Amino acid sequence: MSKNKYNTLLSNTLLISMGTFGSKILVFLMVRFYTDYLTPSDYSTADLITQTANLLFPIISVGIADGVFRFVMDSESDKRSVLTLGFWCITAGALAFAGIVPLLNLFEDFKGYVWLIVVYTLAYCYHSLCTFYLRGIGKTALFAIQGIINTSLVIILNILFLAVFDMGITGYVLSVVLADTLSTLFLVVKEKMWRDFTLHPKNGILKPMLKYSIPLIPTTIFWWITSVSNRYMVNGFIGSDANGLYAVAYKLPTILTLISTMFMQAWQYSAVAEDEGDKEEHAKFFGTVWRSFQAVMFLSASGVIAFTKIAMNLLTADTFYSSWQYVPLLCIAMVFTSFASFMGTVYILNKKSIMSFLTALIAAGSNIILNLLLIPTIGVQGATIATICSYALAFTARCISVKRYIPFKLYGLQIVVNTVILVIQAIVLILEMPYWILIEAVCLIALLAINAKFLLGFVNKILSSLKRKGA
Repeated sequence: MSKNKYNTLLSNTLLISMGTFGSKILVFLMVRFYTDYLTPSDYSTADLITQTANLLFPIISVGIADGVFRFVMDSESDKRSVLTLGFWCITAGALAFAGIVPLLNLFEDFKGYVWLIVVYTLAYCYHSLCTFYLRGIGKTALFAIQGIINTSLVIILNILFLAVFDMGITGYVLSVVLADTLSTLFLVVKEKMWRDFTLHPKNGILKPMLKYSIPLIPTTIFWWITSVSNRYMVNGFIGSDANGLYAVAYKLPTILTLISTMFMQAWQYSAVAEDEGDKEEHAKFFGTVWRSFQAVMFLSASGVIAFTKIAMNLLTADTFYSSWQYVPLLCIAMVFTSFASFMGTVYILNKKSIMSFLTALIAAGSNIILNLLLIPTIGVQGATIATICSYALAFTARCISVKRYIPFKLYGLQIVVNTVILVIQAIVLILEMPYWILIEAVCLIALLAINAKFLLGFVNKILSSLKRKGA
C-alpha cells in the first residue's frame, strides 16, 4: 500500500479538476445561449439525438473502452496489445453499425438527422478509446489538457454554428462531433499513439477483455434507461415542449455530476493502484474516502437546491424558466447516481462486471415501471421521482453486495439523516412554502454541521500525508 495514497488521489483529482471544471462550467453557462437559439421543441430533438447516440455507443464499442482502461492498468499487461485490440473491436462494431442505421429512419423525430446520430456515435467511440487508455497508463495531465481543448472546441463551434450560421439542431450536435474528432487527432499526434499499436496483439488478452467488457454493454444500456428513458416517456406522454423543459432542468444538477465525475476518474485509478497491499488498510482507505465523498455530494446538492431559482433565472431564457421546479429532486437523484458509481468502483477493482450488470438492471427495471405509473398521473415531476427511486435502489443493492469484496464502513445512519434533510429542502422549495428561504438556509447549515468534521478529518489526512512526503 502506498504511503502517499491520499497524495495520489489528491493530485489526480486536482489535475482532472483543472482540466474539466473550468471548461465544463463554461459549457454549463452556455445553457442561456442554447435556450436563446433553440426552441423547447428543438432542444428536445437535439437532446434525444445525442442520448440515442449514447445508447448506441456501448453496443457498437462492445464496452471495450472500459476494458482497455481496466486491463491496461494491470502491471503484467501488454499495453500495446490492449490498445490495439480495443481499436479493432470498435472498428468491427462500426462496420456492423452500418447494418442497423436504416432502422433509425423508422423514428419520426430522427428524420433528416440519422447521419448526425451515426457520426456522433463513431466520434465518441474513438475519442473514448483514447481517453480511457490515457487514464489507464497514468497520463492524467494529458487527459486533463485534452478535456480543456475538447470543451473549448464545443463552445467555439456552438457559437459559430448556432449564432453565425443559424444551423439549429444540426449545428448543436455537429459541434460535439467535430470537437471529439479534433481532440482524438490531438491525442494521437501528441502522444504518438501509433507507436502503441502492434500488428501482432497477444491472442490471450482478447478473451478476458471481452469477458469483462461485454457484460458492461447491457449495464451501460440499463444506466442509460435509468437516466434517459424518462425523457422519451415525457416526450411521448406530454409532448416535446415539456420534454425540452425537462432536458434543460437537467443542466443545473450536472454541476453535481461534474463534481462526482472529476473525483471518480481520479478515484478509480487510485482504488486499483492501491489494491496491492494490506487488505485491512485498503478497506480503511475506502471507508475514509467514501465518507468524505458523501459529505461533498450532500453539501453540494444542498447548495444547488438552495440557489435553484436564482440560477435558473440567470441561466435560461424566460420560456425555459419554469423548469426550475424539476431541479431539486433531480439534484437528489444525482447524489444517488454518484453514490452508485462510487460503489461500482469495487466491481471495477475486482473485475466483477456481472455485478454492475445486475444492479443496473434493478435500476432500469424500477425506472421504467415507475415512469409508466407516475408520468401519466402527476406529469413531469413523476419522472424526477422515478429517477430518484431507481438510483436509490441501485445504490442500496450495491451497498449490500460490495461488502463481500471490500468490508469498508458504509455510514448508513449518516446517509439516511442527510437524505431526509435534503428531501425536506427540495419539497419546501418546490411547494414554495412560507418562509422557504429561511428553511433552505437552516437545512444547508444543518448539513454543514453534520458533515464538516468528516471533511476536515479527510483534509487533515491529506495534510499529514503531504508533511510525511516533505520530510
